[in-house]
Amino acid sequence: MCEDEDRWSFGDPCFIYHGKIIPQDFPYVCILVQGRPRHHQDAFSCRHPQMERRKRAKIFAPFDALDGYSDCIASKRVQYCGKIELDDAEKEELNRRLTILHNLTFNSRMARVNHVHVRVKYFVPCTDPNSFSYGRQGRYILAAGVVRNVDMEVMQTIFIDDMVIRFDDIISIEAEERSVFEQELDD
Repeated sequence: MCEDEDRWSFGDPCFIYHGKIIPQDFPYVCILVQGRPRHHQDAFSCRHPQMERRKRAKIFAPFDALDGYSDCIASKRVQYCGKIELDDAEKEELNRRLTILHNLTFNSRMARVNHVHVRVKYFVPCTDPNSFSYGRQGRYILAAGVVRNVDMEVMQTIFIDDMVIRFDDIISIEAEERSVFEQELDD
C-alpha cells in the first residue's frame, strides 16, 4: 500500500521519489530516475555549448504583448490637480526672490561664482491626451539644482541646471542657504 492512500487514486503499488508519489506502472519511471542528461566533452556539448545565464534569461524574459498598455495604465495612476493662483503678497515675495536670483546670476561668470542651489516647485500641465485632466489640470513638481540664469525681461524664465521653468508656473522658491533671500533689494 502507498503511504498516502487517501490522496492517491491510481491504486497500488507506488513509490515516493523526491517527495512525489509515483505509481509503479508509470511508463517513464526509468527516465525519471535517470535524471537530467549530463554532457561533458562529448559531441553534443561541442556542437551545443551551454548558454550564459544572462543570454538564457533574455530568451525566457516576459514580453509585452500589448505594446504601451502598461504605460497607459501607469499614466492613469497620476493624480492631477488644478493650478494654484497666488495672491498679491505671494506674487510680490516670489518676484523679490526672482530679482535676487537675477542679480546673483546676471551673467555666466557671476552664476559660476555664486553657485546658488535652489528648490523650485512649479506646475506642469497634463500632456496625456487620453486623460480627463488634459488641458485643464496638471501636477506640481519639485526641481532642485544650481541656478544658471534668470531672464527677467524677455522670456521670463529661470534656468536650473538643464531645465527651463516659466515664471507663471512657479509657486515657490527655496534656497539651500537661507541667507540668500534674507537680503534687502536696492531700489
